[in-house]
Amino acid sequence: MGNNKTPLARRSLLLRGVSFGALALLGKPSVGIANTQASFPKDPFTLGVASGDPLPNGIVLWTRLAPEPLLGGGMPDENFSVGWEVAEDEKLARVIRQGTAVASPELAHSVHVEVDGLQPDRWYWYRFHVGDAVSPVGRTRTAPADDALNARCRFGFASCQNFEDGYFTAYKDMVESDLDLIVHLGDYIYEQAPRKNKVRTHSGDGELNSLASYRNRHAQYKTDSDLQRAHQLYPWLVTWDDHEFDNNCAGDISEDAHVGKTEYLERRARAYQAYYEHMPLRATSIPQRASLQLYRTVSFGQLLRFQVLDTRQYRSDQPCGDGNRQACEGVFDPNATVLGTQQEQWLENALKSSPANWNVLAQQIMMGRVDRAPGEVVAWSMDQWGGYDIPRKRLLTFLRDQKIRNPVVLTGDIHSNWVNDLKIDFDNLEDPVVATEFVGTSITSGGNGKEQIKASDGFMSENPFVKFYNAERGYVRCEVTEKTWTSEYRVFKEITKPDVPGETRATFVVESDAPGANLVS
Repeated sequence: MGNNKTPLARRSLLLRGVSFGALALLGKPSVGIANTQASFPKDPFTLGVASGDPLPNGIVLWTRLAPEPLLGGGMPDENFSVGWEVAEDEKLARVIRQGTAVASPELAHSVHVEVDGLQPDRWYWYRFHVGDAVSPVGRTRTAPADDALNARCRFGFASCQNFEDGYFTAYKDMVESDLDLIVHLGDYIYEQAPRKNKVRTHSGDGELNSLASYRNRHAQYKTDSDLQRAHQLYPWLVTWDDHEFDNNCAGDISEDAHVGKTEYLERRARAYQAYYEHMPLRATSIPQRASLQLYRTVSFGQLLRFQVLDTRQYRSDQPCGDGNRQACEGVFDPNATVLGTQQEQWLENALKSSPANWNVLAQQIMMGRVDRAPGEVVAWSMDQWGGYDIPRKRLLTFLRDQKIRNPVVLTGDIHSNWVNDLKIDFDNLEDPVVATEFVGTSITSGGNGKEQIKASDGFMSENPFVKFYNAERGYVRCEVTEKTWTSEYRVFKEITKPDVPGETRATFVVESDAPGANLVS
């Protein structure tokens, strides 16, 4: 484990300074506070560029100055003035928005620019410049107007990309797939110590703990060419799971019994800060000590609306000792929560007011209550919604009773592909389907996967709501229209070798106003 010896009181002051100081940095910088004449012996844009959280009239643009990405960035301990410009063409001949932002050492010289005044539902190109250095040209797009009856949206969703386990070939496939955006459902980095005999080697010499170690790990992932290219060409919606901070984290409780709450939250503050520094997020997600709000709404016209959720930061502890277990009393605890009271109330209000034809919950843990034990024994995953029976039923009951139109749940986390018809009572075969869940496998985590058709037969016989199970690596590519939602399960037979071609393992369609997934190929 790494070690940060900064005293608690001093560290809290530093974090408060970063949190509130960052707000000022995101606004118009004061004259004279930043270096405007820098000269760089090495490229400061080694981590590329990115964009995210599209609105009809705007987008978030991101970069980080890091000529030595694995050595803390390699930047002097001073502010730098970073210019940015947005254009209507790839050669940036027709610039329509431009300005400057401050890259501060307090935020690892990252830049988050919230551009507005753009036209809805169109592509734009952008770049940054600092001193004598110019970034690659990025491409992004705005969302359709809120009242637009847009005909289509294409996106890919992914999760669980362990750098050591293989190559991020799935992103190369996404780049070639004519998408509108990419949705990432968590485990963007892994906090583990470096392991021997892996495809690639993590930075550092222990499990992440210090702010510097989290920053270096994020930077290492961002140097992957396929991941960097996907960020460069598409806007992203991001949320985290557990490995951005610590495995199986739950609220303010560590999975390690010997770790106290204070130590745990100090580490979480460092992890959250590094996450914000490396993601195209708005100022509403600036960390406040050990808290960072990620849940939010992102709409694509009248066609679909994403409710991006956080199922880690606010949840109660996993019951029954975690893992796949027979249900203990804690599974049915009426006070248990996955989303927390505030987020759950926000979600209900957001869904009730949604005018969208498709209402998407972009989240982390599987909602289908899958029996993981063959035979008469019943075992559910305590880390997923199955370990939180009351909150799961409450959410699905809300979707049914409020007649939320076409709810679709997108899930990551478990390194395997699933398609689930979601019911309030999974024990009742006659219970109606309330929503459809598409669970995507890992980009690399777990190494080369298996198709596992025989295993899928066993899962389906004991879990008839499961329509598909597969344990290869890859992502899910979705096309949404007014009448149908189509999900293609893109898989890669090997991820321990670079540039292995992808193929579609299965395709499912959900028809509008008819919940339930239908296999079409």
